[in-house]
Amino acid sequence: MSIRRILIANRGEIAARIIRTCRASGIETVLAASEADLDSVPARLADRTVCIGPARASDSYLKPETIVQAALGVAAQAIHPGYGFLSERSVLARLCEQHGVVFIGPTAAQIEAVGDKLRARSAAEAAGVPVVPGGAAATVEEALALAQRVGAPLLVKAVGGGGGRGMKRVERIEDLPAALELAASEAAAAFGDARVYLERYVAQGRHVEVQVLGDGVGGVIHLGERDCSVQRRYQKLIEEAPAPLVSSGLRSRLHEAAARFARHLSYRGAGTVEFLVGADESFHFLEMNARIQVEHPVTEAVTGIDLVAEQIAVASGAGLRLKQQDVRVQGCALECRVNAEDPGRDFQPAPGLVAAVSWPVGSGIRVDTHIASGSRVPPYYDSLLGKIIVHGPDRAATIARMREAILATRVSGVATNLAFHSVVLAEPEFQAGGVDTGFVARLLERSPIAPERRAHG
Repeated sequence: MSIRRILIANRGEIAARIIRTCRASGIETVLAASEADLDSVPARLADRTVCIGPARASDSYLKPETIVQAALGVAAQAIHPGYGFLSERSVLARLCEQHGVVFIGPTAAQIEAVGDKLRARSAAEAAGVPVVPGGAAATVEEALALAQRVGAPLLVKAVGGGGGRGMKRVERIEDLPAALELAASEAAAAFGDARVYLERYVAQGRHVEVQVLGDGVGGVIHLGERDCSVQRRYQKLIEEAPAPLVSSGLRSRLHEAAARFARHLSYRGAGTVEFLVGADESFHFLEMNARIQVEHPVTEAVTGIDLVAEQIAVASGAGLRLKQQDVRVQGCALECRVNAEDPGRDFQPAPGLVAAVSWPVGSGIRVDTHIASGSRVPPYYDSLLGKIIVHGPDRAATIARMREAILATRVSGVATNLAFHSVVLAEPEFQAGGVDTGFVARLLERSPIAPERRAHG
């Protein structure tokens, strides 16, 4: 079908980014915004904005019935959920299916299949993709018995979500009952699902993910991989493509495993298959994110492919417009997430008024943001101000260009993590490539970031 008008059920930089592709494609955009976002940059960029409720996400961005009714009210043929909020909640996709609105993403059944981490593990095993040893544990007794078989250290993980919520590391099996209780409580609050499961904790692993596109009937291609190992408390901070220090054999195996998993699901749209890669080049399936990822621009930079445009094409029934041989990875790309948070105060969020901001410009530099001078950072949502993406001919040149871009960025009025990025980019271990997910914790232990002085101007 021809999609002429899209309701964007999101906010912030991803809303602005979707609007940019729609405008280039001649598609009208309607932004579904909370009261707190009615005067935001995305609201000014969209062709039209409709208010969907008060500032709190639970009263606006997390109300699927309201969002579908808003789409029907403005005669939008499709809804783009972006990332976060309802993007991976099957209820929105199912309501779209019931009301004849195109959901730009996978089917409700596919969202449920990968959103439930135990079902996703089973699907990976059925597709011949290795998983980390572990499994379900409905009771403390079952968990203790499984822990004895798997061995410590362990991770307790939420069945119904990710992002580090409902996840606890357990060094000693005797500490497992307390960790189970705490993880279940966090999971219930965050996802409405208290179920948890166990996996063996893999030390010094790298977080490598593969971008896939599927047509919904078994056709799948991959767009290479990204390394997202620079993270704190399971939250990604810097991403790059392609992954450094990965052999061609391992790279091929990762790509093939991700595509095999997506084909097993007859996956529709853009998705990311995430793996934990060991120092011995072994790898295990972690999860699949059934949506566009925050870090998708690094893949776009090295492939020249607009992922949002491909999402829309698949959703409209055009299928895959690319063949695998059409995908070429050129150069290296880095993304730094600029957050309103203070690394010197344990990365506490720092909402407030952005008095002035100046983003970097220049060859090979892209900035995805919703923040301009005078923008307010509300306390109700995540702290992401924008993403600086740099593309260069090789990794060394890209790091050098990113260091310059970070130094050229100016934000006053709220604290940011810009100083943190400068420290990471200058670190010899990072510059050498191939850091594991424990890198940031080790770095902050030996090189704490000084509290940032908030400038006002």
